[in-house]
Amino acid sequence: MSTDQQAAMVAEAPERGRPLLVAALVLLGAAAAVLWPLWVEDVFLQRIGALTVLAAISASAWNLIGGYAGQVSIGHAVFFGAGAYASLLAYTNLDWPPMAGAPIGIAVALVFAVVTGLPTFRLRGHYFSMATIATAELLRILVINLPSLGGAVGLSGPAVPRSMADLSFTSPLPYYWMFLGVLAVLLGVTHWMNRSRMGFYLRAIRGQERAARSLGVKVRRYKLYALLLSAGFTALSGSLFATMIGFVDPDSGLGILISVKMVIVAALGGAGTLFGPLAGAIILVPLEEWTNAAFGGGGTGITYLVYGAIIMLVSRFAPGGLAEILQRLRRLGGARRAA
Repeated sequence: MSTDQQAAMVAEAPERGRPLLVAALVLLGAAAAVLWPLWVEDVFLQRIGALTVLAAISASAWNLIGGYAGQVSIGHAVFFGAGAYASLLAYTNLDWPPMAGAPIGIAVALVFAVVTGLPTFRLRGHYFSMATIATAELLRILVINLPSLGGAVGLSGPAVPRSMADLSFTSPLPYYWMFLGVLAVLLGVTHWMNRSRMGFYLRAIRGQERAARSLGVKVRRYKLYALLLSAGFTALSGSLFATMIGFVDPDSGLGILISVKMVIVAALGGAGTLFGPLAGAIILVPLEEWTNAAFGGGGTGITYLVYGAIIMLVSRFAPGGLAEILQRLRRLGGARRAA
């Protein structure tokens, strides 16, 4: 065997072993995520864990349209609020358990996705983002002025659990494991989509929409498919939020900060990647919660400053988020090994 052939075999060995390494790391991470609460007795940390997984769900749902398709929506609070309000309206008006209203919220979110998506998909770039912001803000103002939807006061869930179906727990741990199961399903759907023809088309649309259209890709159709998936899971995250918190009002369910948080969490970890939103949530949510705890009522203002700083830093130094930084380090390590 020649020296060149030996060198080629040495270079290909890491590539062959990489899928096994990735699978092992994913299984290890999943096991750690499931068992983590058993090692933590602090209720505050357990609550942060549940909120982190919930933020990862909403950001991963946004990632389906914003990351993979490149359609940066800043109005996803419409879908989040649909799920949250449907759950608590089902409890208030029909005396159902809050999560029983989740299918209604998902159905409403899908209708919103079709009604708002088809016209706005004609827009591109920041015009599309501005249109989604306007849609979410109009809905928030509408809800404020409708007493039947709680108005500016909002809606509350069951103060005392009536049965297990209410999913009203005093400990954050049941919510954490429930949210973790939903996140696992969402990541599985995202992985399937990414490896399917739909994922290939969405990446083509994100890269060069005109070129994709010229090659016969049904651009608006696949954008709509991605938006429907994204809207459904975002509405589900809103229902989970309402079930855990037991309250929703126009700001906590439909405020622009809800949409901005989804974008920043996904962008920080790496939009268009499978685990990017989860990585962003692990960093951002604990930082936000500790800031709110440290500064009390002034924590919201600090949160806005943190969000703005993250947007500037990511835009300037790593538009691809943590995923891009890891790729740079990987290339640097490969260059050193080659040298």
